[in-house]
Parts: sequence; C-alpha cells; structure tokens
Amino acid sequence: MYLIDSHCHIDGSQFDEDRDEVVRRAKEAGVAAMLNVGTGDPHSDDFRRAVSVAERYDNVFASVGVHPHDAKLYDDRAEEHLIDLVKKSEKVVAWGEIGLDYYYDHSPRDVQQEVFRRQIRIAKRLGLPIIIHSRDADDDTVKILTEEYAVEPALQKPARSKGTSDRPTDSEVTGNENLKADSRKLKADSWNLENSFQQSAISRQPEGESQSFNTGHQPSAISHQSKSPGVMHCFGGTPEMAGQCLELGFYISFAGNVTFKKAEELRDAARVVPLDRLLVETDCPYLTPVPFRGKRNEPAYVVHTARFLAEFYGIEFEKLAEQTTKNFLDLFRANIAIEDTESS
Repeated sequence: MYLIDSHCHIDGSQFDEDRDEVVRRAKEAGVAAMLNVGTGDPHSDDFRRAVSVAERYDNVFASVGVHPHDAKLYDDRAEEHLIDLVKKSEKVVAWGEIGLDYYYDHSPRDVQQEVFRRQIRIAKRLGLPIIIHSRDADDDTVKILTEEYAVEPALQKPARSKGTSDRPTDSEVTGNENLKADSRKLKADSWNLENSFQQSAISRQPEGESQSFNTGHQPSAISHQSKSPGVMHCFGGTPEMAGQCLELGFYISFAGNVTFKKAEELRDAARVVPLDRLLVETDCPYLTPVPFRGKRNEPAYVVHTARFLAEFYGIEFEKLAEQTTKNFLDLFRANIAIEDTESS
C-alpha cells in the first residue's frame, strides 16, 4: 500500500539544505509520489524552480498558478510565462494554487476575483484541473465556481446508504500507535513503485477517455473515474461549503490541521466527504500534523494525516491509502502503471 502527498511546497528555501533527504524520507515512509505546487512572483524564477524540482525527481509532479496573495502581479506576461512552463514540461499536471484569500488581503479582493476567474478559464483551455486556495472567502469562492463550472450529473455527490463503512463516524482520534506498522507496509510498496515511475510518462487524456490504473486487482471500494474540475486544497471551510464543492464535482483535500485538537468544525466538514472524493496532503512546510506539530512539515508526514482520517472515518488505513491514491491519479489524469506486490 502507498500514499500520495497531493500538495506540498518542497521547492521552498526551507528545504534547500536537505531536499534530497526529504524526498528519500517520504519514500521510506511509503509516500509514492507528491505534487509540488508552485507559488510566488510570476515574473521571477519562482515557478521555473518549482517545475525544475519536479523534473529532478521521478516521483514528484508540479503545478503552476498564481496564488491570491500575488494576484496583483498577474498580467499577460505572467500568464504567458506559466503557459510556457506547462507546454514545456509533462511534469506539470495542474493549474494552481489559485483562489481567494480574504484573511490576509495581500491583493485587493476585486483583483483576486478577476484573476481567479481568468486562471480558471486558462486551466479549462489547457485541460488542466485546478487547485483552489480559499480562506475566509467561502461565499465568493462558491459563487465564482458555480458561475464558471456547470454541474454535470456525473459529478454529483454519489448517494450512500446509512451505516456503510465509507461513511465517516463520530469517533475522535488521538493516537498514532499503529503508524510504524503502517509505514512498514507503505514502504515496501513505495519502493516497488520507483521503477514504474521512472519508466512511465504523465499523459493528459481527453475528457472522454478512461484512465488506466493497473494494480493487479480492483477492490470494490475503487470505482470512481473523475471528470472533476479540481480540488479544494487544505480545506478549511464549513460542512455546508464542503457539500457545495462536492456538488460542483470537486475533490476535497485535508492537511495536518485536521489532526489538531481544536479542529472540531474542520472534522465536521470531513464527515460529509465521501471516500472517493477525498485527498490527503501536507501543504508542507506548513500545518505539521500531530504528533510533530511545531516542527517543519514534510511529505513523509502525510502518513500521519491519512492514519488520523482512516481512524476518524472508521475504515482500514489501507483502504483510505489505496482510494486516495486512485483519486489523485484520476483527478490529475496521471497514466502510471503500478505493480501491486500483494496481488502477486
């Protein structure tokens, strides 16, 4: 079994001294791949650096897109630069993170909204899913997404019967006693994947084509083929917002803050997210999960967040790991041959 960190920032200066070791530790923890999300000044080398980090490591992908903090810097030249990076690197699998941030207001709100819409349309044109950042801007985020994306029946939240194992429970999780055992299971399969990643190219398939995901067996829990427009990264909204985003077809990703003691409302939101629309992430170097809170975060720690969510939902850790990996590959249209050692 293995995991994917769906959102990290390992190109940041916080990792300049030990980036190789960070990637190695992630593999050892069972993190088979990670998505390095570019941020910064679109007129600088920030995004080129983010992509170059992805190209340096076989198991790292990249995204480009201007964060709402920097929306005031977005113009035609910035847009052309980012599009050029997409066209030149198959490692770029998404556009983002983009969206609205009314907590800091580093860019004027009207500018954030205009740039958000503009980048959504660019991503559509390029056939890329979007990665959304939304902070203290629930209403405007949902309004813009609703106006920019039509709701299709295939994207509606799947119906679930009460009492199914995929449905989150009210259980609270504080322990990580089984983490080492889980990491050992993850490690074996993660290292087994390395050659597959080295030999496989990322392909962006047309919307109408199915995705291939060869695990050697197909558990009944995995059945979702996504045409989703993107993911709500590091979700921090209400349960109501989560439901609205699910109706629009988005995946929802949770970071380490879902493990925090006082994150009750965030866990309430997690309860409404079905397993086949769930992703896990670190957002490192930020939001380090319990029990490492206060330290620099890194991709290896996504195991702790995934472990927490599995126990919170009342499901097997392996099931959550397998499904969230499937969800990642579906969303970002990654065509990667994976050999499952447990099926051989």
